Amino acid sequence: MKIMSSKKSYTTDFVTSKDGTKIGYKQLGSGAGLLLVHGGMMSSQNFMKLGELLSSKFTVYIPDRRGRGLSGAHGDNYCLLAESDDLLAIIKKTKAENIFGLSSGAIVVLQTALVEPCVKKIALYEPPIPVNGTEPAAWVGGYEHAMAEGNLGKAMISIVKGTDDNSLLGRLSGFMTIPFMNFAIKADAKEKEGKGKNEVPLKTLISTMHFDPKLVRQSDDIITKCKNLSADVLLLGGQKSPQYLKAALDALSFALPKLKRIELKGVGHLAADNGGNPKVVAKELCNFFGSNN
Repeated sequence: MKIMSSKKSYTTDFVTSKDGTKIGYKQLGSGAGLLLVHGGMMSSQNFMKLGELLSSKFTVYIPDRRGRGLSGAHGDNYCLLAESDDLLAIIKKTKAENIFGLSSGAIVVLQTALVEPCVKKIALYEPPIPVNGTEPAAWVGGYEHAMAEGNLGKAMISIVKGTDDNSLLGRLSGFMTIPFMNFAIKADAKEKEGKGKNEVPLKTLISTMHFDPKLVRQSDDIITKCKNLSADVLLLGGQKSPQYLKAALDALSFALPKLKRIELKGVGHLAADNGGNPKVVAKELCNFFGSNN
């Protein structure tokens, strides 16, 4: 299927993962294969601007991770290995050797590179790996309580406050922001109504955050395995990002045998997102994946 995005057209396709789950993805551009793996409370649509910026040099594949859009449900046996199997199925079909991952998506990318020698280069943007007593998923209790109440706005605020450096929400009281968030979530759902699986409403993305903390918890020993990683690695982080994410990058910097680390000035955790600053991320990805080193 061929579809127009904001600037360029893309096609959609799918693979079947090891456990039988359908994993759909968007494809655009031409050149060497580059897989973009989004983080929590996101879908492939969040990386379309980044994909367009990269599409003149790469064939870009942007999957919907489980529970979103073009892909099947998380499944009863959801875990880090299942998400890695999803990427392995795409790699097998597309022959892509380069992967970029953001946040929890970066954890999946790292796990995949550890078991798939065909992956030559990976770029990781702030994987929320627990290190030195940090608790990247400390927000889960408040989120789950809000979801049990059916209050999506409150749940979203718990996520944003717990995972990113959003100064606006930090300055506003819960009473002021929860009604606004609930209104915004309903408006977003109405806007995306009728657009099919290519546009995932925010209410769906909020519910998927029940699963991402499992990836965080299961990554607590992944850094110790990095000494065996054969792929070249680019570590990316934002100057404005929370300290616990920088701590994870510090730990990876000590463990990885082949790496380059860059801190992007003036941005935070979500720089690669459509609403962040994908141009600065695309520049570094082009330099890294486009080189022969």
